[in-house]
Amino acid sequence: MSDKLERIAIVSSDRCKPKKCRQECKKSCPVVRMGKLCIEVTSKDRIAYISEELCVGCGICVKKCPFDAIQIINLPKNLDKETVHRFGANAFKLHRLPTPRPGQVLGLVGTNGIGKSTALKVLAAKLKPNLGRWDNPPDWQEILTYFRGSELQNYFTRVLEDNLKAIIKPQYVDAIPKAAKGTVESIVSKRDERKLIKHALVELDLEKVMDRDVQILSGGELQRFALAVVYVQEADVYMIDEPSSYLDVRQRLKAASIIREIVSERDNKYVIVVEHDLAVLDYLSDYVCCLYGKPGAYGVVTVPFSVREGINVFLAGFVPTENLRFRETSLTFKIAETADGDDRGEDHKMYQYPDMTKSLGSFKLRVEAGNFTDSEIVVMLGENGTGKTTFIRMLAGLTKADSDAQVPTLNVSYKPQKISPTFDGTVRQLLHKRIRDTYLHPQFMSDVTKPMMIEQLLDEEVKHLSGGELQRVALVMALGKPADIYLIDEPSAYLDSDQRIVAAKVIKRYILHAKKTAFIVEHDFIMATYLADRVVVYDGTPAMDCTAHTPQPLLTGMNIFLKNLEITFRRDPTNFRPRINKNNSVKDVEQKTSGQFFFVDTARDKD
Repeated sequence: MSDKLERIAIVSSDRCKPKKCRQECKKSCPVVRMGKLCIEVTSKDRIAYISEELCVGCGICVKKCPFDAIQIINLPKNLDKETVHRFGANAFKLHRLPTPRPGQVLGLVGTNGIGKSTALKVLAAKLKPNLGRWDNPPDWQEILTYFRGSELQNYFTRVLEDNLKAIIKPQYVDAIPKAAKGTVESIVSKRDERKLIKHALVELDLEKVMDRDVQILSGGELQRFALAVVYVQEADVYMIDEPSSYLDVRQRLKAASIIREIVSERDNKYVIVVEHDLAVLDYLSDYVCCLYGKPGAYGVVTVPFSVREGINVFLAGFVPTENLRFRETSLTFKIAETADGDDRGEDHKMYQYPDMTKSLGSFKLRVEAGNFTDSEIVVMLGENGTGKTTFIRMLAGLTKADSDAQVPTLNVSYKPQKISPTFDGTVRQLLHKRIRDTYLHPQFMSDVTKPMMIEQLLDEEVKHLSGGELQRVALVMALGKPADIYLIDEPSAYLDSDQRIVAAKVIKRYILHAKKTAFIVEHDFIMATYLADRVVVYDGTPAMDCTAHTPQPLLTGMNIFLKNLEITFRRDPTNFRPRINKNNSVKDVEQKTSGQFFFVDTARDKD
């Protein structure tokens, strides 16, 4: 390999089908025409091979490939010397590694498919780094020499001497019931090496489900169970992949506290957390590494930053230490202009719904009468089990109230919380069948389909989509259905940090431009505050007796909600994102004393 490899060629093994095409890539390549083997497609190979040394980066093969299987990507300079691992010729490569420090929590932030899980596997010694030489892998002595002079040299030396035991909390907790058999208490007690089972079950709200079989746990219960299993084990390295999925705001902060306890008890523990909820990542990390690059092609790990600076680097899309921009637009979170009141003009239609009650077994939900207008987004704030989904289903007409109370009869588009792919066929066929007229409309394509990156999924089988891809398709289908009111349950589930912000902007722009109403259930605080014009606050005892209050202005409603949770938020002065104050910090005490649980003056904001 040459010293300076400034471009890589990626050939997708899923998409490249040499037996079904005329090998247009090879026939059109100007280097091949000159007699050099830049692109080879032999009968025994499953996919085409592109020589990165011979490639001139003309991109003709990219345009000619009928299956969109090829990417030619120009890399930032000097990255080739920092390749930690490559999966094969024309496959994903990871540059640099996050640097864990004993006694501190390292947060990782970046889009899906950028190498976070690969980095965790390398640090857990489950994947031996090949330094980019997949055909001639180096031995450990050479790997240690490569990391010489960095903190990673000591880390890998300890790994090799078998002094480090690593535990990974998996990203997808839905798969746990397939691997674990038994009740919550029996499984956690078997792993309890630190004699902390009682504390773990109390802190993670698992006492009520101790005797329940793991097979019948909900998503949120599975997530808390997985965290408890990791917490009670004795290890040197704790790797926690997406701890906040399925959890409500209170549970997310409990999970963050449990993770922080691991490092506070002993100074020599390494803790690495991958998290897409930026408010939670901010709250639980001591420092942050960002990952940038091109999903599925290459990923680059930045140097460690302070928490505030690291998240701001990610949102700005600019790495100051490398003078490199990895995203065209920076992301900011201005509060909605209508947040302080409901003066929505006279040309808006006003709808009203009455006082309602709904009993489901031992659970009772009371809904206070309220109103909503078009061009408005109402966000529902409450813990899990307070009846948010029940209220949404009542508005949709899918669940009837106990009395004869009638909700307005409106055309409704509903995106449920759980999405199960049952459609046989491709995404294109699904969209064509369900929302044909909308999804072919140029305005909808530019406002919704393109930013949600649906085009690259059109030929994929619906049943083979990942959780994040399914969520994006479901959101496009929900917005594509002509309706007066859009009911969207947890739009951020499975989406990475980038996609969450894009999804929030798409939903907000579409609802305002189409002059429609949206009711949204959302636990990601940054997304909720960005979307909300008004909020419905829930209180009461989850799964027992709860009340959905009448919609309130954003600042008033957020203050009430956060007061119930005993959490205070401030805003970052750079990009206005909400930041959770550490419990009992000067800022936290000051805001609680003044009764300002939600955003105060940002001029004095300091990390």
